[in-house]
Amino acid sequence: PTQKLHLMAPTNTKSLFVICVHAFNLFVFLHTHTHTHTHTHTHTHTHTHTFSAPPPPGPESIAIALYDYEGINDGDLGFKKGDKLKILQESGEWWRAQSISTGQEGFIPSNYVAIDSLETEEWFFKGVSRKDAERQLLASGNKMGSFMIRDSETTKGSYSLSVRDSDSQSGDTVKHYKIRTLDNGGFYISPRITFTTLQELVSHYKKLGDGLCQALTSPCLSPKPQKPWEKDAWEIPRESLKLDRRLGAGQFGEVWMATYNKHTKVAVKTMKPGTMSVEAFLDEANLMKALQHDKLVRLNAVVTKEEPIYIITEYMEKGSLLDFLKSDEGNRVQLPKLIDFSAQIAEGMAYIEQRNYIHRDLRAANILVSKALVCKIADFGLARIIEDNEYTAREGAKFPIKWTAPEAINYGSFTIKSDVWSFGILLTEIISYGRTPYPGMTNPEVIRSLERGYRMQRTDSCPQELYDVMLECWKNKPEDRPTFEYLQSVLEDFYTATESQYQQQP
Repeated sequence: PTQKLHLMAPTNTKSLFVICVHAFNLFVFLHTHTHTHTHTHTHTHTHTHTFSAPPPPGPESIAIALYDYEGINDGDLGFKKGDKLKILQESGEWWRAQSISTGQEGFIPSNYVAIDSLETEEWFFKGVSRKDAERQLLASGNKMGSFMIRDSETTKGSYSLSVRDSDSQSGDTVKHYKIRTLDNGGFYISPRITFTTLQELVSHYKKLGDGLCQALTSPCLSPKPQKPWEKDAWEIPRESLKLDRRLGAGQFGEVWMATYNKHTKVAVKTMKPGTMSVEAFLDEANLMKALQHDKLVRLNAVVTKEEPIYIITEYMEKGSLLDFLKSDEGNRVQLPKLIDFSAQIAEGMAYIEQRNYIHRDLRAANILVSKALVCKIADFGLARIIEDNEYTAREGAKFPIKWTAPEAINYGSFTIKSDVWSFGILLTEIISYGRTPYPGMTNPEVIRSLERGYRMQRTDSCPQELYDVMLECWKNKPEDRPTFEYLQSVLEDFYTATESQYQQQP
């Protein structure tokens, strides 16, 4: 909440940094990038001590370093995992701190340290949802008995234990156990045996399974979180960017892999001069940077002093979802992962829905994929400010007719419900590995067919239950279409709707 206040009224360079650098998953490159997901319908994160900053420190707070950090910006304080740091000032993503061992002072990334001793445990994953716990535990590198303890989504102040298991029917799975709290502050999974601390609980279930699906083995692997963007770096000099490799070209510009200040890999979208007014872009960027979520591509900075405008975002290694699905690697992805991609996108859109924002151009080309196969939504909000008549008029060659809801085509009525229609079309792209919607039909044929009540047919590879979701998205009346929150819950539990989410106590 404090950071949202900063967004409204920056009073100094530090809070200006927070507003900008907290950049907002912008939107991005027509062709380039993404990551993974959760179960609370407005979610956000996915990693252990990762994407959420720790709570603001009190006076004289001592933080423990969770990872090594090499200071790369002027004024940074480098440290090693396990170092103790005195927090001098909390300021968004960067805190001012002093090393207890050396006495040196400087800025540290707040997501690399923990104030709470529980967060320093490698098995404790703060702010991770049930769904993201499953994604992370099933990722390569983990094994049977790999586990994490995370905050409960349903009971504030309580915890859940998630454990990787395997059985002959369903292969590798994840089982979840509620950790209940005693009035005196102790913990238990089964009332037969209680523990003073979570550390004791973990130690016990490592020695023997004692009714769990598996004895606990090693904590879930956790990649080091992304470093926050540099302090105060919103409008950056064009010279600070080295464009390394062109990743793709779209209707309105190019996307490049680039290096910022010789040390940070980013993606840069270069906009063709005349595509949009600089003023309109900056107005929209100020809205966009307030949107921060793990399933939205993060906007880091802009170059707008002269054209071409540059949009600097996080780099997504696998490129656009459309290109990924057509690649050899994408072609090998099985149905459960395709459903998971859909759930991740619904999660990001549920956040956009919750914030009363609209995407306006939701399709596989505008979803980016990360190295860890996390899907992130790009280019949200850009469609509204593009000034090219070929794109803005429904007769224009660049207007994405096949993804657009009838009321948006006919009356220019773009709402979150027209985004839901587009999401139904995006589901057909995913299930067909990137096939263009309405194969064999021209844009005018699509418009006429929709007016007669025609809907795309189900393909053999599409489960009936998924096709039913598509048909819900394509209801004629916008108000009859589901919410993204509902779509997220349906897709996240696509295979588990009939099972209890939590194991009974052992």
